[in-house]
Parts: sequence; C-alpha cells; structure tokens
Amino acid sequence: MITRLLLALILSVPPVMDPGGVEKSACPVAMPDHTTCGFLVVPERRDTPGKTIKVGYAVHTSTAKDRKPDPVVYMSGGPASASMQLTGFLSQMFPDRDVVTVEQRGSKYSQPTLGCPETAEAMLDRLRRPSADVGAAALTCRERLRQQGVDLRGYTTKEITADVVQLRKTLGYPTWNLFGVSYSTRVMMDVAAADPAGVRSVVLDSYLPENVGWYDDADRNLTDTVAKLGLRAPFEAMVTRLNARPARVPTTDPLLGTGFTARLTGDDVATIMAEALHEADVIAVAPALIDALGKGHDELLRPLADAVGDALVSHEFGLYHAVQCQDEVPFNTFTTKSRLFTVNSDKAVCDAWKLPKSAPVNATTKAPVLVVGGQYDPTTPTRTSEPAAKALPNARFVEFAGTGHAVFLVNGCARRHILAFVDTLSGGAATPAAAPCSPGQAAVFPRLDPGDVRVTGAAYQISLSPWLAAPLALFALVSLIQFVTGALKGRALAAFAGLAGTAFTGLTGAAVWSLVKENETALAVGLPASAWPYTWVAVGSAVLTLGALARRPGWPQAVSAVTAAGFLVWWFAWVL
Repeated sequence: MITRLLLALILSVPPVMDPGGVEKSACPVAMPDHTTCGFLVVPERRDTPGKTIKVGYAVHTSTAKDRKPDPVVYMSGGPASASMQLTGFLSQMFPDRDVVTVEQRGSKYSQPTLGCPETAEAMLDRLRRPSADVGAAALTCRERLRQQGVDLRGYTTKEITADVVQLRKTLGYPTWNLFGVSYSTRVMMDVAAADPAGVRSVVLDSYLPENVGWYDDADRNLTDTVAKLGLRAPFEAMVTRLNARPARVPTTDPLLGTGFTARLTGDDVATIMAEALHEADVIAVAPALIDALGKGHDELLRPLADAVGDALVSHEFGLYHAVQCQDEVPFNTFTTKSRLFTVNSDKAVCDAWKLPKSAPVNATTKAPVLVVGGQYDPTTPTRTSEPAAKALPNARFVEFAGTGHAVFLVNGCARRHILAFVDTLSGGAATPAAAPCSPGQAAVFPRLDPGDVRVTGAAYQISLSPWLAAPLALFALVSLIQFVTGALKGRALAAFAGLAGTAFTGLTGAAVWSLVKENETALAVGLPASAWPYTWVAVGSAVLTLGALARRPGWPQAVSAVTAAGFLVWWFAWVL
C-alpha cells in the first residue's frame, strides 16, 4: 500500500527539465525539407538557477555533396523579432551549410512568450487619444507576467547570448558562423567574445554598436536619412503642416480587429516614417510620398496608419521592453524630448517598470567580421556602424546603395557579399578573394519622384478591397463586347467606341503593371503619370458611345453609354 502511494506521488510530480537539454517539437512555421525544430532548456536566470524556460530553434541540414562542416546560426533583431520563419530563405542563401535559426528567449516561438498587448494597445491609443497612459498599461502587463511566474530580470542580452553559446555546445558543432541583424548584432558580438573557440566568422547586418545610444540618436538618424534622400525641406514642411492641423485617417486596430479613425500629427508621421524607411521599397517612393503629403494629400496616410498596427503585432513587447529597459534605455541621456512617440513610449514603460540596469559591455572579437550597412538606414546608420566596424581588429565594412535596414533581406548583392565572405575565409582573413558585385552600383528599387506619379489613394484602397475596382472591370467588359458586336454587325461608330474603351483599359493596365513590376509599394502613392493621357482615350470612347446611341437608339447602346458615363464619374471623382 505504501509502495503504491509513493509511486503515485512520484508520478504526479512534473518532470524537472535539465538546463542544457533539448526537446524536439513540431516546427511552428512552414520549413524546408530536412529541417528539425526543438527547444533548448535553459535557466530563466543563470545567477539564480531554479526555474527553466525554453528557447526555440530550428536546424536545417544541408544535403549538398560538398556540405561544409560549420553551419550558419542566425538570429533576427528587434529585440523580440522571430527568426525561424527565415530558415528556408537562409537555406537557399547558404545551400552547402547547415542553417540554425535561434529565437530570443521570450519571443514568439519560445516558451514562455512575453507578449504585452496592454502596452501595444496603449501605444496605438496614442493615435486615438494622446493622453493614453503607456506606463500604466505596462504595469498591468508586468503584473500579469509576474502572476504567470515570469521574472523580467532574466530577459537580457547577456542571457540571450548565453543561450546561443549553450545551443552550439548542445548541438555539438565545433565551430559555426554567426549572423546577426540589427539588435542581434549585439548578441552575436557578445557571443563571439564569450565563445571565441566556437566562432569561425561573424556577419553583422545593420550593426548596432554597444557604445551607441540609440534613443539619443533616433531623431538625428531620421533627419540624416531624410537629408540623404534630398527631402529635408519637404519633410519638415509636411511635419509642420500636420502638427498645425492633424489629419484624421481611417485604419484598423490589429489587436481588436475593429476599425477606428486615427489622429495623426506631423510628429506621428515622422515616427512612422522612421520605421517605414527601414524598407528599400518605401525609400524608393519616399520622394513622391513626402512631397504629396506636404501638399495636403492626406489620403496617402492610410497605408502609413495601417503600418503602425502591423508593427505592433510583429514583436512580443514584454520581451522587447525587458531588454530595452535593462540594456538600452539606462545608457541614454534623454536630455531633449524626442518628437518620436516610440522613443517617449519606451521611456515611459521603463520608468514604470524600474528594472535594474545591466552591466556595461564592450565586446570585441579577433574572428573575421563582415559588417554590411544600408545607405539610408534610419536606425543603425553607417555614420555609427562604419567606425565601429573599423575599430574591430579583423573586420571590413560594406555599404549598399538604395537600401535601408536589414540589408540582406532585399539586396541580392549584399547576399552575394555575405556568401563570398563566409565561403572564402582562409587563414582568418576578413576579406574575400574578390567582390562578387558592386555594392554602390544601383539601388534595389528605382526612385519615384513627384512627377513620376499621379497622386491618389484609390490604388491602395482597391488593394484592400478589390470590389472597389468594379466600375473599371465593368467598363472593360462592356467595351470589349461593344467592340466585338459593333465589328460583327458593321456598326463602325460602336466598334470604334468599344475599341477606344478596350485600348484605354489595356494601356492603363500596362502602365500600372510596369510600375508594379518595379515596386508595388508605389501604388500606395498613386498611379503612374504615364497613364494619365490615356484618360482621354476613355473620354473619346464615351463620346463615341453617345454618338452611336444617338444614331441607333436601343438598349445595348444605352447600357454602354450609362456604363461609360458611370465609369468616367468614378475615374475623375474618386480615382484621380
């Protein structure tokens, strides 16, 4: 009886996870073949062992005949951005190496996940009611996490660094190549310093040096990027106009799934642009976009307002602020108030949480290092990343034209440079044998200047609700029918009317497709200016249709006339 009781008690106790072990698990996102996923079991706080947490990771095993022995290990930035969704992309980039993608503790694919919807909602509420108390929302989030047993002091760069070192040893790789982007460049530099014997090389994309105060530099970084684009005057004009008279913009709350009207000041738009200019496609359309906003085209603010919501669901804000409040905010002065609401919101959260300041770190490495930067990066500008790269004993720096943040994601030349660097290292040299392409040769996307586009918000709204293009589709269909029936029945006027309508649809469609092929983000600004003259072809079609109706009255021509007239009203009054 006693034996049975003891056995029952033993079986009822949950198993204790040994730190350093791994658990296999199903992959949380689609993965290429030959990929396995799992969790690394680690202490939540290595200075007070006891509770363990799980760090997600994936390993893609290369099947190349000339498979190299040392893999590439990648971590996304943020802090709190997910990594595993890029496993397939990276496996194509490094086909002859294993690829390991490792999550940050507390991020989307780790356990626990430190989501903080209270803080995200309060930040979004700033666009509804400027008095939203982000600090109070952060305290609510922290209390909820505390009740779940989360100790935010365990979510720091130091602990994330130790997780990466531990993962290499657990997976059994003698050495590997570190690959970090943005925030995780700090992690990878710390890993290289902490585990020198296990590091063959280091790739730092959009390098954030540890001695740089990101918050103190944030306003200047945005201003410098705008100036590099030659947009300083129109940008400030836009900000001044909207600060004096904020715009009201319909958008959607991604957390609640409901629509609301955002109130956007010029400083709000500046904050959104500071994030949007990470992307090369946005950089390319910025000249036309900023010029149009400065001239009062508030309809173009809709995609920017929608981008705020997208950003708020792309990070786990509990983890993001745990790292920032311990590793970044305390090392900034905040001597002048920023116009960027993200800077002010982060400071408010950290003032409320009062987490301890981490010990300062000055990591360095003798391993070969390649630092790549974007010409227009508004977050980790080459102004700070290039000198930091040159201060490393065995590093080189490459800037890529027309690119913003996270260069490797959009710039094929950058990917070739990174691959050549990792593949051709010999004797610890940081310089590949030959540059595979010219980093300054051409921008990723062609620049869109004000004269290149007919400003309208209609194209973006149609992308969200395709049914809004029904008048165009109906006009195209009726014109085609009119052309065919007119030609078959020998009715020249009707045939020419249908031909003109069909020609307008085809020519306009070709012009729009040409723009989309180059950069589909351009549709957020408007339609190609080259399509504007074709409008007169549509007007000609309507005139000919009315002439055909007057010459031969009947319901077919009446339908064509009504369709053409309705289309022109829609085209002139809404689209243009």
